[in-house]
Amino acid sequence: MPIYKYRRIPTPGPNGTTMYFRNTDEPRAIELAEVDDWHYVSVPEGVALPEQAPEIEWQAVTLTDDLRERIKAVSRACHLIADRMQQMIRGAYSLEDEQYFARIGVGVALGVYQFQAGEEEALLAFGAHVEAVRQWGRDERAKLGL
Repeated sequence: MPIYKYRRIPTPGPNGTTMYFRNTDEPRAIELAEVDDWHYVSVPEGVALPEQAPEIEWQAVTLTDDLRERIKAVSRACHLIADRMQQMIRGAYSLEDEQYFARIGVGVALGVYQFQAGEEEALLAFGAHVEAVRQWGRDERAKLGL
């Protein structure tokens, strides 16, 4: 998904307005975040947005790794994805389960832990579930161009 940026243009006064980018009805572009006074927008592939007012300085963006991380850090859409990932993990495992598997994993990595009956399979199942959730999150962020 292409990412664009623009500047909001406020008009002061008692009847002031703010000029935003012009969106479509369906599918809609998603405003991701504000970084350094620029507002970043994810536009679905193939969507032709209406002509934008020149004042807003609408322009395509080439994402650097740094900019991608800065957008992800403040993006409401990315925060919602992270919240959903947490819900997906908690739907199958409690926080106590996760802490238990983390302790086992550290002990195994250090070579100081011997698995008890069934623990290795449970740890592998937990790891597979978490990795599937993480992949879902990566896929969702990729849909946003991140």
